[in-house]
Amino acid sequence: MKFSASGLLFDNDGVLVDSHDAAIAAWATWSSEYAPDWDWNTSENAGVRAEDQVRERVAPELFEEANNRINQLEQDTAGQTVALGGAFELLHSLRPGIWTVCTSANGNLGRARLEAAGLPVPAELVSASDVKRGKPFPDPYLLGAERLGFNIHDCVVFEDAIAGVQAAIEAEAGLIIGVSERAWLSDADIVVRDLSGITFDGETLVIPDNNRLR
Repeated sequence: MKFSASGLLFDNDGVLVDSHDAAIAAWATWSSEYAPDWDWNTSENAGVRAEDQVRERVAPELFEEANNRINQLEQDTAGQTVALGGAFELLHSLRPGIWTVCTSANGNLGRARLEAAGLPVPAELVSASDVKRGKPFPDPYLLGAERLGFNIHDCVVFEDAIAGVQAAIEAEAGLIIGVSERAWLSDADIVVRDLSGITFDGETLVIPDNNRLR
């Protein structure tokens, strides 16, 4: 499969890196302190900014304290992050200025997870604190395309989370690629197993047929 594109916009967690176990541990501790009956580890919470989840579950006067707590817990576990299939090879093959990461994590956490996985950190990184509205709103992907200097219609988005796919749809990205079986029921245009074998030269994105799930 070949697609014409100007830029690539990647979600981080679940697409480039595996931080799931680390996040489960951090949120389990946070929940025991602030929301004992809430389980973070569900599909609807994937891809949503921590600050938005915290705001929904604590009283306004506790927001700053609770938000700082989860940020610290997740930062403490960032070193457990590893690269997912194909991410290392693909990102290290891309020249700067044609790709970036649009993550729902805060900037420090997003960078720490990329670095722990041995992945490059793009200068145009978009984090939770860079936008007023996080996924499923389109703001992160619109800003990512803007920072690269491309029209969002000419960009390809890689996402694993339902909220992230919705954000890409709302942004009107040119192509939305779901990553892993988690994206199977999303509205992504196609779904791939991981990033293995995918190449991009700044004009043409190539996806091996044997990597496609849907």
